[in-house]
Formats: sequence, C-alpha cells, structure tokens
Amino acid sequence: MRVMTPAEALAPVSSGQRIFLHGGAATPTPLLEALAERGRDLEGVETVSLHLEGPAPHVDPALDGHIRHNALFIGANVRQAVQEGRADFTPVFLSDIERLFMDGTLPLDVALIQVSPPDEHGYCSFGVSVDVARPAAGLAKYVVAEVNRQMPRTLGESTIHVSEIDAAIETDRWIYQHPRKAPNEVQQRIGAHVATLVDDGATLQLGIGGVADAVLSSLTQHRDLGIHTEMFSDGVLDLVEAGVVTGAQKKYQPGLIVASFVMGSQRLYDFVDDNPMVALYPSSYTNDPFVIARHEEMTAINSAIEVDLTGQVCADSLGPKLWSGIGGQVDFIRGAARAVRGVPIIALPSTALDGKQSRIVPLLRPGAGVVTSRGDVYYVVTEYGVAALHGRSVRARAQALVDIAHPDFREQLAREAFETFGFRLTT
Repeated sequence: MRVMTPAEALAPVSSGQRIFLHGGAATPTPLLEALAERGRDLEGVETVSLHLEGPAPHVDPALDGHIRHNALFIGANVRQAVQEGRADFTPVFLSDIERLFMDGTLPLDVALIQVSPPDEHGYCSFGVSVDVARPAAGLAKYVVAEVNRQMPRTLGESTIHVSEIDAAIETDRWIYQHPRKAPNEVQQRIGAHVATLVDDGATLQLGIGGVADAVLSSLTQHRDLGIHTEMFSDGVLDLVEAGVVTGAQKKYQPGLIVASFVMGSQRLYDFVDDNPMVALYPSSYTNDPFVIARHEEMTAINSAIEVDLTGQVCADSLGPKLWSGIGGQVDFIRGAARAVRGVPIIALPSTALDGKQSRIVPLLRPGAGVVTSRGDVYYVVTEYGVAALHGRSVRARAQALVDIAHPDFREQLAREAFETFGFRLTT
C-alpha cells in the first residue's frame, strides 16, 4: 500500500473509465474532491455509487462532458443533477448491484474507498459501510483508499488486505454523522401501530429517520428482538442497551446484529467498533431474499411516498421526478413474506405538505415509479391504523386503505374509488 497525496493517487485515472465511489458515512471526500480537480483533464468518465454524504463536486455543471454520475440510489447532493438530466439513475435492487459489477453490465476500472488503518495482519476494515464497496474494491482494476484513523473497525465480512490497495492517502477526520431528531406525534402514532405487529423474538429490518426511530421507541416492552437489516442507526443501540435487542431467539446467526452499513452518531460508531455483536456483510448477502427468509418472524418495515388504493407502492419518485431509489425495500418485503410468520410492512404518514395532500391516493401520479407491486404488499400502516392487504380483493384493499387515510381525505378517496373502479366504499 503506497501512501501519497490525493492528486498523486488519482493521477492514473484516465478518460473513459468507470469509477466506483464509496458511499454513506464512508464517502471518501478528499478523493472525490481530487477527482473533481482533475475533471477538466478527463473526458467521458462515469462515477457510480449509492447515496453519498458531504459535498458532491463531481456533479458541478462545469464538469459536464468530463464526469457524469450514475446514481444507484439518489442522495440529496446529486438529486438536482439527476433531475436536470446532468446525471443518471439506475434502478436496481440493492441485492443485485454486486452482480452488475461482476457480469460486465457495470465493470469497474477504479474504486475510491474509505477504510480503517490496517491491523497487525495487514487488514483494513470497510468500517461503517460494507454494502457494495467491498465487492467493488475486489473487482476494480485500480483501488485507491482513504485510510482514516477515525474509521471504526467492524467485524463480519468487512475487510480488505493492504496488498489489494494500489494507492492510499492518510487522514484523521470525523466520518459523516446523521443528526437524530425526536419523532413527532404522527410518527409516534405510526410507531405504536407497527409495534402491534411485532412479536417477542421477531427479527427486524428498518431504516433511518423519524418513523424508524418511532417504531423502535415503541418496542421497549418487547423481548429478545433480533436485527437483520440493510442498515441501522442509533435507535437500535437504545434497544440493545435496554436489553430488548438480544438476538437470542434468532434461528439464523443468533445473537448477532447483521447489517451492511450503519449511519448515525459518534456514539453509534463507537458501539460498532470492534464489537463482536455486530457483523457487517455485503448487501448481496444481507439483502438476499433467500437469506432474509431464513429468519422466523422476519419483520420488514419500509417507507413510501404514496400508496394507491390497489396497494401499489411508490417509494422512489414524486410523479416522474426521480427522488431516491429502489434500495432494499423489495429485497426485504419479499424475504419477509417468505419467512415463517414473516411480517412485511409499509409505514408512512397519511399526508404530505403539512396535511394538504393525501399519501393514500386513488391512482399513483403519472410517471410515479412502482417500487413494490400490489402483489407484494401485506400491511400498510399510517397514524390511523393498520390495513391488511395480502390476499384481499382490490375492493377490500381500497376500503382498508380509505380507513387508514387521513379523515379529511376519506370522502374524496371513496368518491374517486367509485368513479375509477365502481367501488362503493364507506367513510
């Protein structure tokens, strides 16, 4: 592993190459900035990543034609570039991304990653973000690492040997954190309803944000919960410290909190550092529906932008305006559906825009992406209750969803259900 400056490490990058960027809290910002500095000397370079934290200088309009970003999940810092057509979006299940790198669909020339310093055996850890970075580094022809003294060492399938790193820079900087906000009243009510679907001993998957935190805060009286998830944040740590999350009843990998990346506070990063209770794996493993289905009472909790009266879930766009990505929602919804006593859940507030717009809609907006099909949806939860959809007719689904819509919109939804489908619903 040769240590050098960012400019020296990026010098071998040439026009026409595809470059993987490590994402999440592990975004290697100094390397990304060095790439952008070189941008005007390059032509036809493509960068590819999951969502990135921090600045995104490589999507500056001045680099149009030099560097073009391809988001496998759209983060806030590249969203405008995607929506303006200056960057691309590739919809893909998170479990399938490694295959894109392997089968020639998205072959990688360069990988820019962030890792911990090597241990006495020469192994660096991908730390808080193993996800697709580990396979990307294994498949890229040229690997550049930011070796950060602040990166935690995580266990699991999360290491790379120094012999696999072609060039490195050394840093000592805080990795990106995600500020935590207390759940609001609506989110707390959603969390309370979701908690009624969670049994003691269940294994959970959930994400980050107010709804996820509200669900976790509603589970303090549960016992022996397990975690097998794409990612987790501080809310899981609270339940570990309270003795609620133990993994004792997990039939597969008992006792372990399994994830592919973490995002949260420094307290969380200190918790995962060299902690044998936490195992991070590539997303091709954590998000494999067949692996997920091995967990009895697998309870998958995911969010949505809107749900139509037939049960179709839009989670990646505002009409035709691309917003985020498929991520791991379908992986976990399908995996949980196939688990013994599995519980797939879509949880969302009943309204948007400060109550002016219903998220339960007669039809998805024109151009909206269907992330989870109506055949995959089991439970939809809002602050007004739980709608059980699986195995029910479209008419019965529509009634169940009207029942958990905001009261201000129920009459309108029932009227539109009649106009669209001929259904006579009660409000």
